[in-house]
Amino acid sequence: MMEQAEIPFLSVAQLSELIKSRQVSPVEVVEGYLERIDRLNDRLYAYLTVCRDQAVEAARASERELARGAYRGPLHGVPVAVKDQLNTAGIRTTCGTPIFNHVIPDEDATVIAKLKSAGAILLGKLNMTEFGTTSLSHAFDTARNPWDLERFTGGSSSGSGGATAAFMCATSLGEDTGGSVRGPAAWCGLVGLRPTWGRVSRHGLRPGMWSMDTIGPLSRTVEDCALTLQAIAGHDPNDAYTWDVPVPDYRAALDGDLAGKRVGVVKELLYADVVEPEVRDAVSQAVQVLAALGAQVEEVSIPLTRHANTISSVLRVEAPTNYRELIRERLQEIEHDNRISYLTWSLTPALAYYKALKLRALLRQEVLAALENADVLVMPTMGSAAPKIAPDPIIDSKERSHRNRAGLTTAFSLASSPALSICCGFTSENLPIGLQIGGKPFAEQTVLNVAYAYQQATDWHGRRPPI
Repeated sequence: MMEQAEIPFLSVAQLSELIKSRQVSPVEVVEGYLERIDRLNDRLYAYLTVCRDQAVEAARASERELARGAYRGPLHGVPVAVKDQLNTAGIRTTCGTPIFNHVIPDEDATVIAKLKSAGAILLGKLNMTEFGTTSLSHAFDTARNPWDLERFTGGSSSGSGGATAAFMCATSLGEDTGGSVRGPAAWCGLVGLRPTWGRVSRHGLRPGMWSMDTIGPLSRTVEDCALTLQAIAGHDPNDAYTWDVPVPDYRAALDGDLAGKRVGVVKELLYADVVEPEVRDAVSQAVQVLAALGAQVEEVSIPLTRHANTISSVLRVEAPTNYRELIRERLQEIEHDNRISYLTWSLTPALAYYKALKLRALLRQEVLAALENADVLVMPTMGSAAPKIAPDPIIDSKERSHRNRAGLTTAFSLASSPALSICCGFTSENLPIGLQIGGKPFAEQTVLNVAYAYQQATDWHGRRPPI
């Protein structure tokens, strides 16, 4: 008989088999996770809302379904948590700001409805930076990294990173605009996937940037990531910008076969000034592992990736359009960084936005051209490990405005292509390092399989944070 305290340390795949065979009950599983949340959340600040009563009731309903032979699939009875940017019927959705403390949606976001339909049980809503706009500005308590409580988890899906890494949910959802799934995955030692733009419905998502926002999973293993993506992917009539294209069986694609697979190492990002030596070494060693598994590795050049963050910064003129009334009427209630950012972006000239759109199109062409000769592209996810939490990280200078430029994720966001971060090592201070794997649009299965092969050949994912 498994001890309840050990249940949260199981993968989704392991948990699924035990639930299906009725060796553990969904009620036991939920109670195991709730106990861990109770014990850790006042140190990690990962959850903004814990749906205790709803989760227990959903677990009982799940158990009743199993008793009558109604098994919904691999997520049946599995506890999940989601970024508080996603609408949840009857449960407050703050989008990381006290301004929305009393907002209780009437309808679930499509991805929430899909998770429930797959049998998943919602544990709660996860912390995030305010409006998901910047990577550092928390209006509530700053989410803490379970590998070192004095460090960031990464943003804006900060709670998704912290909760998943600390075994406070089986898997989670975040939202990735410029890297907000992949960044927390890298800094928390997780697998985080940004799907192709339009692969997953955004109906019921509070927007950041319309042209880049993408919902994706954060999980502890590639297999768990594939199972989570399977549940949420697909066309949605409520989101006109989802693509009506077939959704493959992501789990079945995980054969770990890299023989003949072409891997392009993006030299502009591997050798970028923001990439610290320990990160570069870990990524280079990961590339060697891929080569040893049968992949054909060569360096590729994508010159415009050097300017991806600049292009994205100009395009963020889209962000303040979502909150025009708040900016006009409640500006002083918005966090300092966001206040400055929204006002700055609002002043962006139309000509600058137009030029950024043209540069984005050119960058996308460069990325897709590189992918004509490679199945995946690899590079670091973040240039450094998780930094220490600053007491008040205010933008008060040009230097500080660039403080989070260690992220190398933006190119794939601009290209609307899928990209994944997977742990590929640890620094001398025992902090996770992320390897980023990007692929062709709608080729998530290829990206996942390369990551799976790497994870099967290494043991980084087996480490637990010291909490």
